[in-house]
Amino acid sequence: MSRYTGSIWKKSRRLGISLTGTGKELDKRPYAPGQHGPNQRKKQSEYGMQLQEKQKLRFIYGLNERQFRNLFDKAGKQKGIHGENFMILLESRLDNLVYRLGLARTRPQARQLVNHGHILVDGSRVDIPSYLVSPGQVISVREKSRNLDIIKEAIEVNNFVPEYTTFDAEKLEGTFTRLPERSELPAEINEQFIVEFYSR
Repeated sequence: MSRYTGSIWKKSRRLGISLTGTGKELDKRPYAPGQHGPNQRKKQSEYGMQLQEKQKLRFIYGLNERQFRNLFDKAGKQKGIHGENFMILLESRLDNLVYRLGLARTRPQARQLVNHGHILVDGSRVDIPSYLVSPGQVISVREKSRNLDIIKEAIEVNNFVPEYTTFDAEKLEGTFTRLPERSELPAEINEQFIVEFYSR
């Protein structure tokens, strides 16, 4: 299954969540798309709710179904709560951390930076967006890439770096200091539904 490239605004409204992270999609029309607009009164089945939760999380992080499922299975082999472990693994992906550090304005932009070899982990170039960063590892921008407009623009607007990272805007360098806690990850997701969906 390929990555979704359709209208992100429509998808946001269907899932009832801001996929761009700006919230703009839901400000204008906070209901699902379609000709009946706000009058759609469908009661969701349990399966429908589980599927919607899975799609929400998958689109937030921009993964295709295979990548998403593989990471979910990996989380199931770890000690602890399956759903929480899964959320933490998603957050530990290199493309996500490049976005979280404010080196890109969106996750697709961050994925592009990684794909094109602009990002270093502990001083070595890593061009695999799904690379799982370990606590203590340092993420930085290649010397040659420091003047990229995409990075400069992102740094200008970014004023929030999560507490499980540190960032030095002068050096364009950040550290994944520790694994995030569940309370620091998307609150609008009920990951238990996703565990139930895949356990069917």
